[in-house]
Amino acid sequence: MSNEIVNKPQNKLGFSSYMTNSSITAKVNQIIGDEKKGARFISGIISAVTTNPMLKECDNASILSGALLGESLNLSPSPQLGNFYLVPFNDKNKGKVATFQLGWKGYYQLALRSGYYKKLNVVEIKEGELVSWNPLEEELKVNIIEDDKKRESLPTIGYYAYYEYLNGFKKAMYWSKEKMESHALQYSMGYKAKKGYTFWEK
Repeated sequence: MSNEIVNKPQNKLGFSSYMTNSSITAKVNQIIGDEKKGARFISGIISAVTTNPMLKECDNASILSGALLGESLNLSPSPQLGNFYLVPFNDKNKGKVATFQLGWKGYYQLALRSGYYKKLNVVEIKEGELVSWNPLEEELKVNIIEDDKKRESLPTIGYYAYYEYLNGFKKAMYWSKEKMESHALQYSMGYKAKKGYTFWEK
């Protein structure tokens, strides 16, 4: 990724034209090591940029560098999968650039691959399911609605995450929807902008 072709600003071209430029395509194939995988990577990242209009304003090379970082972790650039995101930021020296940000599903994938976890789960808690949450003991009591269709139609009121290592260590956390939104407003520039393209708004 340190090669001049990748890092040199080339925003005179639209991103799709930039990525299909023969020199960039060749460099991507060289880094990834396979033409078919390279073509799939290029198609995926073009799709991700098309989905997020703000990325079109970013330096092309910064988008490619962020996407290659995700590729090095064997994570998909598709925003629908939520493995990682390319988040637009204003850099006073470079202008608008795309910054790699690992999504929760990306963390999940990497955790599973580590081989350290016995159990790992994240679930939405729907209206009417929560009985109690004891943060001191990290104990959640819920009455899960068994009818999947009915459950999906109900509003989400919170989120529960749980993991257990193979050595027996356990950790659990519950956040209300309001607490999650407050966190998003503090740390997600995309969510603050309310453009409709962030995972927080899904």
